[in-house]
Amino acid sequence: MKRLFTLAALALSALLVMASAASAAVMTDIDATQAPSGTHLQTGTIGCTVSGGTVTCTPFELAGVGHTNAELNLEATYTATINCTNKGGELVEVHSDDVTVSAGPITLRSDKNGRLAVLEATALAPTAAQVLAQADCPNRNWTPSVQPGSITLSSFTYTLTFAGLDEPYITITGP
Repeated sequence: MKRLFTLAALALSALLVMASAASAAVMTDIDATQAPSGTHLQTGTIGCTVSGGTVTCTPFELAGVGHTNAELNLEATYTATINCTNKGGELVEVHSDDVTVSAGPITLRSDKNGRLAVLEATALAPTAAQVLAQADCPNRNWTPSVQPGSITLSSFTYTLTFAGLDEPYITITGP
């Protein structure tokens, strides 16, 4: 009986690990060909997390970059359901709109010791007012409103690109 409970607990643990990995589908790509020769992680951890619609990318420090600056960019796209109401107070159309929130581009400057401090980057979910500033209804006489609880993160892209290079050294996408 004890063995049966142990096997059940192990199976449940494996299922929970797989479920949490599936819900946190964040992909990190580091392309060493898109950085100065000798670039390496000095301190911190390269990564982004999503919590409650907020994307937070951790600060870290790179060494071996010489005098090469970089550009940091975080762009998050959110989707919201927009309700359109006519002058009579009737709901006449429901559709979704995308809203993009950007943190960047931010220019990061290397110091005299060939190090580059990469700042924390955060993209907060937009408020209903921010969504409405970009939303519209097909008829100008209709009033748009955001359906409560409908603002959700669709995707995000975080990049760190060194000056003079064409492609990002670090690309993180999710969720």
